[in-house]
Amino acid sequence: MKIIARIRSDFPEKFGIPRQSGLIEELKARIVFEPEYRNPDALRGLEGYSHLWLIWQFSEAIRESWSPTVRPPRLGGNQRVGVFATRSPFRPNPIGLSSVKILSIDFHTEEGPVIMVAGADLMDQTPIYDIKPYLPHVDSHPEARGGFAYEVKDYGLNVDFPEEWKRLVPAGKQEALTQILEQDPRPSYQQDPERVYGMSFAGCEVKFRVEGQKLKVIQVIPLQ
Repeated sequence: MKIIARIRSDFPEKFGIPRQSGLIEELKARIVFEPEYRNPDALRGLEGYSHLWLIWQFSEAIRESWSPTVRPPRLGGNQRVGVFATRSPFRPNPIGLSSVKILSIDFHTEEGPVIMVAGADLMDQTPIYDIKPYLPHVDSHPEARGGFAYEVKDYGLNVDFPEEWKRLVPAGKQEALTQILEQDPRPSYQQDPERVYGMSFAGCEVKFRVEGQKLKVIQVIPLQ
């Protein structure tokens, strides 16, 4: 398999990345092709679609061995289910699948054609193996069942984000960060109200505490 592109996102590390694609449309990212695939003809006709499938590598979850069961965060990290009944990154083949929205396509940049997308759940520099158009008449199944991922209560926290810290987040990124925090980025097994969590996003280190259903941002440190 050949890497055709890499994502450029605001997540330099795994912590804080949404658990699924499309959850936070405010999140924007760029798809930058590897030099040998920077041919505009390869994207001819793509402007006629609104969404894409991305097939990519869980580059931070590559292992020599695999387990037939995993502990999905959706079940609190305490219950094992079959790996093929989850979207866990710890799989026999570390391949991810994400649906993203096309915001724009710029055919004339110094990096060749670049696709701007919304809703990506990929860490910065994640390798992309393929890009395919999303076809609503065959890819959408409103009657489909969602298994335990649908039955378990949705994540959702009330975020207290003081203005003194919010203004340190780059312009245009504040709403996306707030929505990320609402989704509760903590590992499901960590519930200590005194613990200070930290995540990197858009060139900032964001520190917060969670008590019950309330998340309070206690510090934002610009890293640039």
